[in-house]
Amino acid sequence: MYKNEFDNCLKQGKRFKAYMFYGQSIFLIEQYSLAIAQSLGQSDEVEKLYFDDYDFKYAKDKLLQSSLFSSNNILLVKVEKKIPKKEVDSLIEACNLNPDSTLIFACLGDTDFKTMESSFSLKTNSAAVRFFQPTDTEAIKFIEYEAKQLGIQYEISALNHLYFMHKNDLALCVNDLKKLAILDEIITVNLIDNNCFGIGIVNFEDFLHDLLSGKDISEDLNSILEEGMNEIFLLNQVTSFVQQLFMISSYARTIGQPNPKEILGFVPPKNIWEKKSKLAINKKPEVFQEILEYLLNIELEFKTSKIDNQSLYLQASLRKFTVLFR
Repeated sequence: MYKNEFDNCLKQGKRFKAYMFYGQSIFLIEQYSLAIAQSLGQSDEVEKLYFDDYDFKYAKDKLLQSSLFSSNNILLVKVEKKIPKKEVDSLIEACNLNPDSTLIFACLGDTDFKTMESSFSLKTNSAAVRFFQPTDTEAIKFIEYEAKQLGIQYEISALNHLYFMHKNDLALCVNDLKKLAILDEIITVNLIDNNCFGIGIVNFEDFLHDLLSGKDISEDLNSILEEGMNEIFLLNQVTSFVQQLFMISSYARTIGQPNPKEILGFVPPKNIWEKKSKLAINKKPEVFQEILEYLLNIELEFKTSKIDNQSLYLQASLRKFTVLFR
């Protein structure tokens, strides 16, 4: 199932004997794994086996045997490679045999976990949940939720600022919220600028703006890729940025003055919104279609062709992009 369906199950009070969390968002996988474990028992009732610590026989024995000191027997297993289906089936069966036991798999990395997913079903009272990268709107709502959980007062523009400062990295955003909570002040843009530091030497929002403005992005692009940003992720961010510009342009041409809340679902920092709106309105609608087709063709090449050096291919494609759509 997907995140929304699983969230509905949680709202209805549904519990499973075994959980599997996997997908594109490592942050959400880890957050949900820990949240489920904490909702089921105290910290001393949760045993964690991370990566090479996992041992099938030990895990099975653990799930079959109840604790003498508590009524909850929770096992959280974090893996980065597939576990054989027979082992997964056996561990789920062990959970169903012991009413005190619950198994949680947090599956990280690029491995295809579909063979594991097939072991989880309603018949075995188990659930596999797949996460995609959250949209900007979903991510900012999550940051708001974390801020409220920490009892922080905040300006929504400040949370948006923090999100873009960290290049959409939710883990870094949440870590900074915890640090800011100690200050016991209302979180403002100035407070964030004075106490938080964005990752990397390149402002990613400025990079996207320069790219769509037809400026030379060679140096910044090299820096971003050298910092370790995945080529497909970078391409998806460019595509998402273009889609936002298209929505702003369409809104302005059909309704009037663009409203960020109605268009994006949130209010970005004022300076970012003004630059984005100006850029969007200056491009004709048919240009956006050409840009999106160009970007989708690059993504198709990545996924269907054997490209020896994806970094060089992306750099060449985006440099060509700045010439074609200047």
